[in-house]
Amino acid sequence: MAETAGTPHTDSTDPTGSASLVEVAPPAPGEPLRLMAVHAHPDDESSKGAGTMARYVTEGVEVLVVTCTGGERGDILNPSFGPGPDTIEEMAALRREEMAAAAAALGVRQEWLGFVDSGLPEGDPLPPLPEGCFALVPLEDAAAPLVESVRRFRPHVITAYDPSGGYPHPDHIRSHEVAVVAFDAAGDPDRYVVDGGAAPWTPAKLYYNHGFSMGRIRAVHEAMQGAGLESPFGEWVESRAAREIPEREVTTRIEVSDFLDRRDDALRAHATQIDPDGFFFAVPRDLEIDVWPWEEYELARSRVGSTLPAEGFETDLFAGVRPGVGPGTADAA
Repeated sequence: MAETAGTPHTDSTDPTGSASLVEVAPPAPGEPLRLMAVHAHPDDESSKGAGTMARYVTEGVEVLVVTCTGGERGDILNPSFGPGPDTIEEMAALRREEMAAAAAALGVRQEWLGFVDSGLPEGDPLPPLPEGCFALVPLEDAAAPLVESVRRFRPHVITAYDPSGGYPHPDHIRSHEVAVVAFDAAGDPDRYVVDGGAAPWTPAKLYYNHGFSMGRIRAVHEAMQGAGLESPFGEWVESRAAREIPEREVTTRIEVSDFLDRRDDALRAHATQIDPDGFFFAVPRDLEIDVWPWEEYELARSRVGSTLPAEGFETDLFAGVRPGVGPGTADAA
């Protein structure tokens, strides 16, 4: 039976192995649900979960994107952009403008944690990471501003990357780590004690974002081939198979077919990173909706008990949190 608003959920099994110190409070009558999405760089929010965020915004959910770094060491990936900025400071300023435009396209709030992009090291052997970058900040220190952000915003649900980061960029891996620390620590009044800081807050659920699951990649790849179209995922399928990368479990699918235009507008806002004629726009819209109209997640932590249906997929990140709504509706597709 679903719990009613005003009845606190309790966390009987804290992921760190210790008892939870703060009860999980369900929304009060009339209180909006809140979703926090933790990302490594500006543009990540637009390629991973953008449709989900746009959908929840239209449902009245308050959505906050937290961007860990400024993306200042990112390369210019759009060949039509032209020469890039001369300094990382100029790149950071440009990417802030892009992020603001993307947030407006999605209708979300956004804030910066303020760390410096680590860059993606390449070579054999790999070069050392630049001094002072996000990935080299001690984990407890790196998590501190996110803990405070969780306490201020009071999200019911947090989305983040899985332990691999989605791909082995040091900032993606570190953003996963700080999200897990924040999920565990934000409700503990004895951790991250700050004079004048926000009161402890315990989020109910933590999800890992699987924006590029192999199920999606294979399905779209095969559909493109079947339609006689060139697939953007050919090399990806072969590379993942050759490296024998294990597939993580997908527990949750959010239907986003009505929000793909907003996703694409947000992607195009990141003009330094996204080629408007490139990879992200190579799949025809009608094919995408027909084959894979979802964004996918893995329920990593839940303090409201099991919200997964016996069969199929959960279809609401707020299942078990919304007043009067229990386990997510099954989608057997």
